[in-house]
Amino acid sequence: MPDNQAPTVTNGDLRRQDRVNRLYMTSEAEHPQTRTFDAGLHFIRTNADEDNWFLQIETFDPHEPFFTYDDYRKLYDTAYDGPELDWPDYVRVREPQETVDRTRSLYSALLTMCDHSLGRVLAAMDEHAMWDDTMLIVGTDHGFLLGEHDWWGKNTPPYFQETIHLPLFVWDPRSRRSDERRTSLVQTIDLAPTLLDYFGQPVPPDMQGAALAHTVACDAPVREAGLFGIFGGHVNVTDGRWVYLRAPARPGNQPLSEYTLMPTLMRGRMPVEVLREATLAPPFKFTKGVSPLRVAGTAYTDPHAFGSMLFDLGTDPGQRRPVIDDEQELRMATLMRDLMVASEAPAEQFERMGLPATGPLAQEHLLCREQAGQVETSRRRPLRAEDFPRSRIDVTTPISTLLAEPAAVSVLRAHLGDLVDGPLPGEVLELGLLDVAGVAVGLIPTATLHRIADELAEL
Repeated sequence: MPDNQAPTVTNGDLRRQDRVNRLYMTSEAEHPQTRTFDAGLHFIRTNADEDNWFLQIETFDPHEPFFTYDDYRKLYDTAYDGPELDWPDYVRVREPQETVDRTRSLYSALLTMCDHSLGRVLAAMDEHAMWDDTMLIVGTDHGFLLGEHDWWGKNTPPYFQETIHLPLFVWDPRSRRSDERRTSLVQTIDLAPTLLDYFGQPVPPDMQGAALAHTVACDAPVREAGLFGIFGGHVNVTDGRWVYLRAPARPGNQPLSEYTLMPTLMRGRMPVEVLREATLAPPFKFTKGVSPLRVAGTAYTDPHAFGSMLFDLGTDPGQRRPVIDDEQELRMATLMRDLMVASEAPAEQFERMGLPATGPLAQEHLLCREQAGQVETSRRRPLRAEDFPRSRIDVTTPISTLLAEPAAVSVLRAHLGDLVDGPLPGEVLELGLLDVAGVAVGLIPTATLHRIADELAEL
């Protein structure tokens, strides 16, 4: 690893593999982004004169690591001479502003490389006169916090606008609308119905999205509100102006179950220990009569620690000032509940979020006022090693070292309970408790971490 890299605490093996990969990407032509677009352009050249085809060019970029080339980086040169951070941890920002600015410049450079790749597709559509009979959709799956709200990345903090308000460009040759903006609220679930409609195919009845032909043509609305979020995180809803980010009603993020017809995780199969406890659940409509597996759900953060927030984007587009407004929260919480019902949310989701599955919502179901203290606490500066006593073993000592000392294990078990005795990933074992608290927000409350630090100092 280069000597000028800023320190990070997660994805150690993947970061090393990335550095190996870069040895084979010495030119833009060798970059996976370029090669992916090359393959897509080959398809276009081969099939431009054919009919009824579909091409999806799925490029990983712009995504960390923000690796690109000098021709793009020099466009955003910040004259920076500090440690490089082109792959931030998903944690609170601890770095000075000049490092944040440098990382943003690296992201901008990679985004400009993406613009160049997209430009090659637009040029091919010009070359093959495709604009009269070919739909073009340009979109993405999520955004990325680059210091906004004092956070790096995604997943851990609530889904603010920077993460969830996505770019979407649609060219529909039927209406031929260009250089126009639309205000209607649409979601990624609308893309499949839009494509099926364009090709004259029926939209399955269990598909929730809506075809966007009329929205593109004349800004016709397709929904009153949209539900969004991440498994085990906040549940969120927006009507386009108001955004309601609802945290679990209680600490602990429970009850939480995962339902799946494919028992795998992002980086491998579900462990045998998890599958032994799996049960068959009744089918959902979208599983078409097939019973899914129900397994215990886990999330590496407790979103309760962030609290529930309501924002008015009309007056606060940067989402810096959470609103306490019982009337608006009641309206948004009702929209949320109704969309959860329409989406067949399982019973434990309503319990986790403190919402009734039926009947009218009332004052007792509101959380913003009750959780305002958590919102304020979550915005304080990140914890630092100097906030805790330093000793032979402390909150910066790798967990694997703490678990090797019986007295330290007793301290941890007294405060963390089953968390100590459960299976811990190898990567976690090499982190200190302070790092775990920064990455897995809410898992170890700040007060608990201070008590552990004081007791470890006495050993």
